[in-house]
Amino acid sequence: MPELMKNGHALHNGTALNGHHVRSRFSEHQQTNGTKNISNGFSKHQPESLQQTKHDHGMEYPKSSYEQVPLHTACFTYLGFYLLMILGYINQLFFTPKVATEKHRDGYVPLYDAFEKFYLRYVYRRVKDCWNRPICSVPGSEVTLKDRITNDYGWSFEFTGTETRCLNLGSYNYLGFAQNEGPCADEAEESIKAYGLAACSSRREIGTNPLHVELEQLTARFLGVEDSIVFGMGFATNSLNIPTLISPGCLVVSDEKNHASIILGLRLSGAVTKVFNHNSMKDLERVLQESIAAGQPKTGKPWKKILIIVEGVFSMEGSIVKLPEIVALKKKYKAYIYLDEAHSIGATGPSGRGVLDFYGVDPNDIDILMGTFTKSFGSAGGYIAGNKKLINFLRVHSHAHCYASSMSPPVTQQILTSMKTIMGLDGTNEGSKRIDQLARNTRYFRKRLAQIGVITYGHEDSPVVPMLVYLFSKIGAVVRTLTSRNIAVVGVGFPATPIMEGRIRFCLSAAHTKEQLDYALSVIDEISDTLGLKYSRKPRDTRTIEY
Repeated sequence: MPELMKNGHALHNGTALNGHHVRSRFSEHQQTNGTKNISNGFSKHQPESLQQTKHDHGMEYPKSSYEQVPLHTACFTYLGFYLLMILGYINQLFFTPKVATEKHRDGYVPLYDAFEKFYLRYVYRRVKDCWNRPICSVPGSEVTLKDRITNDYGWSFEFTGTETRCLNLGSYNYLGFAQNEGPCADEAEESIKAYGLAACSSRREIGTNPLHVELEQLTARFLGVEDSIVFGMGFATNSLNIPTLISPGCLVVSDEKNHASIILGLRLSGAVTKVFNHNSMKDLERVLQESIAAGQPKTGKPWKKILIIVEGVFSMEGSIVKLPEIVALKKKYKAYIYLDEAHSIGATGPSGRGVLDFYGVDPNDIDILMGTFTKSFGSAGGYIAGNKKLINFLRVHSHAHCYASSMSPPVTQQILTSMKTIMGLDGTNEGSKRIDQLARNTRYFRKRLAQIGVITYGHEDSPVVPMLVYLFSKIGAVVRTLTSRNIAVVGVGFPATPIMEGRIRFCLSAAHTKEQLDYALSVIDEISDTLGLKYSRKPRDTRTIEY
């Protein structure tokens, strides 16, 4: 059984951290921190909206921007949302909703609570046309939307029979491998002839084929670790494997912006979960100190294991984890690191190997490497990588490996071909060209948005670019206006974000050309004047941005 699985004490490299001497050591050097003063990783009293920090090794982090919302915008945002709620309650009072109702359900517990039902019917419905839009093409640099209309204010939709070709700024196609032609598509097609479409079985039974074995070996080689295991669904890679690794009596310290799949896995595990402020190393250390000093609830016993869970690139914030500092804290407090690289693998680092490559961190310093194949690889599924003891343990105990259907052969082949391209094993430099193109597109797009005067969140090297629009009504207005100009984007609002932080999330791709980005930026500049989106109060760089 690997070290990570052993009970009694947290272990790291064979060294036991005794709960008693940990508490005595902290009692000598305990730092009181009763007041939280960290927001998005920065002290609230600092006025700078654009900050640059250094970690223990002296390396500078990329600049990250979290500009505060203007006061008048905050007031109008709350006012607009509450007005929308009031109108919804009036609507509910006087008009019968156009939804199917079940009969003879007296005494049954409602499937939805009252507020959730109200919110879906009278708030979300007003902008429902901006989400769940059906497409009928590959989500590449461009995407084809199936046009639809509503004749009853969003209660129902019907297709018009027409289609609209749009510039795609909403898909996680970071390296542009979402294609229906080229080596990936051709080899995926050949794999169907050899292995069929599905094994209709789990990996533990008869669902493993040579492609799965090759992919696990190649993934481990790509990441620079001993072994890996792959799964057919990215979400389940977190939600079904985290409960395998931790149990009651363990402590998990989780970033407040972690993905829903991580949160579900933590709930299923039964472990104690404590949340620290987003990307705040000071708050993370505070939580570690207090938790180790206090021990388990009620008993005060030492924790069986302490696991720090973070993401490489946070998909809603566009921020990049401060990994070197987390590694330092992990070593200081003898904890483990679970790194979710769903959005960073392939998309960051000079070789596309994620945030470890980005910072130059030794892969052996990360105990559990997790990622998905749905973004940079243009496919589906996920992986967990690390030492052989960890992977062998998962092969025996993971519910996702024992019970779920194995990865489809063409899906597996798509990943193999794209990963070999990224690594240069195809004999070309196509992979490095795509990585460089994505980095160039990301920097250019972010700098141009700053020139326009809109507020964006995240790091300058993150291909996820949230543009803050704040007001709930503006989310719908921006999405509809951009769609009318043949630009497809994703709007995100409450409850996926706080009420105050409604946004449009742009996702950049190596498949985008400069001409496509320039067109999108010109339209964004135009509608930002019309809709009042230029909230930024930072000085603007008027110089020409080089591509």
